[in-house]
Amino acid sequence: MEAPIRLVYFEDNKALREGMSFLFQATPGFALLGAFENCKNLKETIAAWQPDVVLMDIDMPGLSGIQAVPIVKALSPATQVLMLTVVDDADAIFQAIRNGASGYLLKNTSPADILTAIRDIHRGGSPMTPSVARKVLLHFQQPKPGGEDYGLSTREMEILRGLVKGNSFKGMADELSISVETVRTHVRHIYEKLQVNSKTEAVLKALREGLTR
Repeated sequence: MEAPIRLVYFEDNKALREGMSFLFQATPGFALLGAFENCKNLKETIAAWQPDVVLMDIDMPGLSGIQAVPIVKALSPATQVLMLTVVDDADAIFQAIRNGASGYLLKNTSPADILTAIRDIHRGGSPMTPSVARKVLLHFQQPKPGGEDYGLSTREMEILRGLVKGNSFKGMADELSISVETVRTHVRHIYEKLQVNSKTEAVLKALREGLTR
């Protein structure tokens, strides 16, 4: 049996926070470590628990969700951050992604779809509400003229193509006959060369600049 997905939830709306917390606690395969109304104790919480997934609102008193994302990633690089917010403007979406978020859902997403998105992001996916995904694609659909050579190796290009296709790390490891840890190492090198902080940002940059053509 797979270990449950360990969650931390940040949401200042008390009714929503309590409702979603009950859902997580009642659903097999999920372990809610804590639910908080703000990010006041963010550093201590993430450092101590190293959760699998953080579900993050944007508009909270004090530190915003967007400001919190890079702190989460710095303290626990393996933690996946899924934004859950009413904010759907392009600037917020792209800033969250640049800061390291791997998924972006609007709060009108059904509870069942939120659970599916958490499972997806834990497995290496990048779930987005369709309207958000469309904003992202429209923004990046035109390749940047005169694409830059980032010095990616042949294997790194294979891994990047796999990321663009939405393949999991395990799937790419099996396809390329290498270990999952080797895939992770290549992905880290890709991030460094592309100067990005997350898989989602790497995929968006590859699409925008036509790197995997």
